[in-house]
Amino acid sequence: MAGAAGPAAGSGVAGGDGDDSLYPIAVLIDELRNEDVQLRLNSIKKLSTIALALGVERTRTELLPFLTDTIYDEDEVLLALAEQLGNFTGLVGGPDFAHCLLPPLESLATVEETVVRDKAVESLRQISQEHMPVALEAHFVPLVKRLASGDWFTSRTSACGLFSVCYPRASIAVKGEIKQYFRSLCSDDTPMVRRAAASKLGEFAKVLELDSVKSEIVPLFTNLASDEQDSVRLLAVEACVSIAQLLSQDDIEALVMPTLRQAAEDKSWRVRYMVADKFSELQKAVGPKITLNDLIPAFQNLLKDCEAEVRAAAAHKVKELCENLPIEGRETVIMNQILPYIKELVSDTNQHVKSALASVIMGLATILGKENTIEHLLPLFLAQLKDECPEVRLNIISNLDCVNEVIGIRQLSQSLLPAIVELAEDAKWRVRLAIIEYMPLLAGQLGVEFFDEKLNSLCMAWLVDHVYAIREAATSNLMKLVQKFGTEWAQNTIVPKVLVMANDPNYLHRMTTLFCINALSEACGQEITTKQMLPIVLKMAGDQVANVRFNVAKSLQKIGPILDTDALQEEVKPVLQKLGQDEDMDVKYFAQEAISAVAQRLRKLDFPVKDSEEPSAPGADKNHFPRPRGPEEDTGKAQRGRVAGVASEEAVATARFRGPGAAKGPAYQLHVNTRDTLPQLEIGELVLFSQSID
Repeated sequence: MAGAAGPAAGSGVAGGDGDDSLYPIAVLIDELRNEDVQLRLNSIKKLSTIALALGVERTRTELLPFLTDTIYDEDEVLLALAEQLGNFTGLVGGPDFAHCLLPPLESLATVEETVVRDKAVESLRQISQEHMPVALEAHFVPLVKRLASGDWFTSRTSACGLFSVCYPRASIAVKGEIKQYFRSLCSDDTPMVRRAAASKLGEFAKVLELDSVKSEIVPLFTNLASDEQDSVRLLAVEACVSIAQLLSQDDIEALVMPTLRQAAEDKSWRVRYMVADKFSELQKAVGPKITLNDLIPAFQNLLKDCEAEVRAAAAHKVKELCENLPIEGRETVIMNQILPYIKELVSDTNQHVKSALASVIMGLATILGKENTIEHLLPLFLAQLKDECPEVRLNIISNLDCVNEVIGIRQLSQSLLPAIVELAEDAKWRVRLAIIEYMPLLAGQLGVEFFDEKLNSLCMAWLVDHVYAIREAATSNLMKLVQKFGTEWAQNTIVPKVLVMANDPNYLHRMTTLFCINALSEACGQEITTKQMLPIVLKMAGDQVANVRFNVAKSLQKIGPILDTDALQEEVKPVLQKLGQDEDMDVKYFAQEAISAVAQRLRKLDFPVKDSEEPSAPGADKNHFPRPRGPEEDTGKAQRGRVAGVASEEAVATARFRGPGAAKGPAYQLHVNTRDTLPQLEIGELVLFSQSID
């Protein structure tokens, strides 16, 4: 559009009268011609604003011709334009002038970019509903004819989507012409046009008279279903559903089924895939009698197809097929004609096929009943539960509730749960990890009582696994279980068992206790954390292993936001101060990190500290928490200088304490800038040490 002449912005909108309120509209109009694509796009998106400012007359006589003559822009601009014009009827004067919108949309329907053409066709379909019957034949039908007979395939493909909206309101003579144009497109030399016609065949059939469907649409369907291009043939399968819904059983058997049988055995796997994918719709369209006689044998062939994609698509439809069968005799049909093929798919070589089957096979339990489920389906469930593909196992576990409703929890525990336990204790840690990930899902389906009886001990055993990834996943698993079963269950069942691990001889298990507390504290809330978990954490601060001690500091920092101020001040603070003097540098570092975090927490809560706790001189009462200041206390330079002095002296003391050969690490990190504001310098007050200086 750049450089093209547009509507006269100056004279008509913000011209000689100097109306500044219309200046933004003039800018938008100018941007329609701007060289910058983004500016043109923004202006197109505000086209309705421009049209309102111009008025209906100038929109019809100036704006629309300008848009029509300059359609050679970037695709994103054209897409926005096609979308805007679909809602433009009211801006050109209403339905009486809707035909004014057809020229620009006709041009857009012929461009090369598919998404632009599709959007233009969508807008044309919308505008066609606003045409009066006379205007439709005078303006819209000729547009469809021009598109259908265009030299470029782009216009002919767009025309295919417009026949169904203009046919119902056309006169008999015009209807004949429309059908003739559609027939010619179905036999077009260009495969893209035949594809477009095949995709709209079912839609067009729905608006035709029944006799026309039999005499004209069915032959077109037959030809398209035997097209040399498989991309055309597979679209004919979709049309088959719509056509079959319009015909009687006898007509379906005579006119549709021969072609459908041919499609189910097509040489192209993509056509067979489409038959499998649309099988439920086809089954409903043709009715129960034809399903039993024709579709069941075809479905058997699809289940044992040589292409894995076809088998997977058919496996996805097993449950729907069985549910849609007539209730009378359904069980016999499934047991004799479907189940043997399902058994073969359970051990299929392709994991996508097995996964597709696992996602639906559990649903057969409600159809076949308890006895058949126990005898025939449970062995299949067990085999899939032990499958090497994790997605197969997940699909089985996530649908256990279907089987539970049929055979009961006890029967389920005797059959499937032993297999789950076996997987949970597998020698390969990745297998164990997969089962842990499914455990919250499984627990939710089986209920809290059954979980406590059968699976609780398993979850606790994972906490002391020799692989860290398992212990970590087990910790996360406990948190999800608490969220599912509630804090009361956690307090009575989980927390006591976790806290016992704090006395375990293995320091890794003691660390797992801290990890569990970190995860459970938020889920359990303040009361349980303060009364049950905090004392154990504080006790572990005296552990002989440094790794445990610095994890205590990290845990206190983690659970600090959950604790109340009394616990922080009276219990947590002394322990962190002690850890801040630990001989291990990492313990000191993490203790100092925790002290800073807890101090900030206390300041936010405005926790009062007694005046006696304020240090009277540098080095006095070290490792204390800073006291929140009152409104009348000095916060000026003198105070900043005092704090900076304390921090600087302590930094010197630290350097002497560590000595020139001290190991470098994160333990003592002090950065003081006397120009910093007081809140920043308060960190200096926290970094205090009680070691004496020689």
